[in-house]
Amino acid sequence: MRIGQVAEQAGVSVRALRYYEEQGLLAAERTAGGQRDYPPSAVDRVRFIQNLYAAGLSSRAVLRILPCMEHGVLTDEMHERLLAERARVETQLAELTETRDKLDEVIRLGQAHRAATGGHDDVAGCALTG
Repeated sequence: MRIGQVAEQAGVSVRALRYYEEQGLLAAERTAGGQRDYPPSAVDRVRFIQNLYAAGLSSRAVLRILPCMEHGVLTDEMHERLLAERARVETQLAELTETRDKLDEVIRLGQAHRAATGGHDDVAGCALTG
């Protein structure tokens, strides 16, 4: 697959793919003309890398994790590191879930207010501007 195809299917920029290559996270063969040629598995790998970044892992941590994921072999140190990262992600999920639940409550209260007032939403300070 060409770099543009991988970028489009994975939902990232071409620049991100080049960065992943520079960091050793992604590899491509080169055609006779020097163009990158990725295996079809690159799309899933890039999505996984994106998820690891979204979870707050550094490039260095991602670089250490990827071989473990590919080969299913973990050192004791990496096992402990992954457990710690998982615990951190669980904490983030709990915080995000709490935030979502609070937003749901505000939405519910707002809908009840609108129903009671006939849809008037001119309460000072409650308008979102962006």
